Amino acid sequence: MHAQPTLLVTGATGTVGRSLVRRLRAGGAAVRALVRDPATADLPAGVTAVRGDLTDPATVAAAAEGADAVFLLWPALPLDAAGPVVDAITRHAPRVVYLSADSGQDAREADADAPDPISDFHAGIERLLRASGAEWTFVRGGGFAGNVLAWAPEIRATGTVTAPYPKAARSLVHEDDIADVAALALTTDGHAGRAYRVTGPDVLTTVEQVRIIGEAIGRPLRYVEQTREQARAELVRSLPADFADGILDAHAEMERTPETVSHDVEAVTGRPARTFAQWARDHAGDFR
Repeated sequence: MHAQPTLLVTGATGTVGRSLVRRLRAGGAAVRALVRDPATADLPAGVTAVRGDLTDPATVAAAAEGADAVFLLWPALPLDAAGPVVDAITRHAPRVVYLSADSGQDAREADADAPDPISDFHAGIERLLRASGAEWTFVRGGGFAGNVLAWAPEIRATGTVTAPYPKAARSLVHEDDIADVAALALTTDGHAGRAYRVTGPDVLTTVEQVRIIGEAIGRPLRYVEQTREQARAELVRSLPADFADGILDAHAEMERTPETVSHDVEAVTGRPARTFAQWARDHAGDFR
C-alpha cells in the first residue's frame, strides 16, 4: 500500500461511511466518496466527492479507476445487481473491504445457505468477492448501535421507546469501531482473506439499551412493548418484507439465545471496543 493511498468509499454519507472518511483523511489518504449528489454530500475538507450510484456500474468503475482500495457497502438493492458492481470495482482496485453482516456462523465459507435472508444477501456478495481475484476483507458487523437512532423522534417527543422483544439481548457495536477496523484493513497489510466479526463489548437487552440512553441524556425513559405485527408494519415501509421478517426473527431468537461478544475489534485495533454507554453519550444530542 502506498504511503498516501487513494481510497474509494461507498456509502460515505452514512453513519459508518462518515466515520470512516474522517479516519482515512486524518491518516493522510486521498479519499474519494461515491455519492449521488456531490453538492449535498457535506463531506470533510479534502475529500473528493464523485458522482455515481451503485445501480450504475459504469459510474462505479470510473470512480474506482486508480484506487488502491475500495470500501464497499451494499444497501438493500437486488443481489443480482451486485455482480456487475463487484466486477467494476475489482477491475481497477486490488483491495476491497466489504461491510458485511454477522450471521453467528461461518456457513458462507462452505458456500452453504446462510441462516436468514439478510445473512444470505451478504453471503452472496461475499462469494462474488471471493471469486473476483481481488484481495478481500469482510468486516461483519453485528447489531449496529446506530440503528437505535430510529427511537430518537419518539424519545424527543414523549420520553418513550416503543419496540418489540424487550429481552432481546445484543452486543451492539459503535460505528467508530467498525470504521477503525475498516480503515486498518484498507490501509495496512495482513488483513487479506480475513473475516472480522465486530461487536460491542457488552450484551444488553432492549430494555437495558433504553435505560442507558436515558442515563446519557439525563432523564428516565419509558419502554412500551410493541407487537411483532406492529413492528413489521413499520419495517416494511422501508425494507423488503423478507428483510423485515428476518430482523424480527433474529430478535425473537435473541430473547432465547443472546448474541455473543467478539474480541476482533481489540485484536485488530489494539484497544477494547467502545461500550454502548459510550455510544449513547456520543449521540446524546440526537435524543434530546
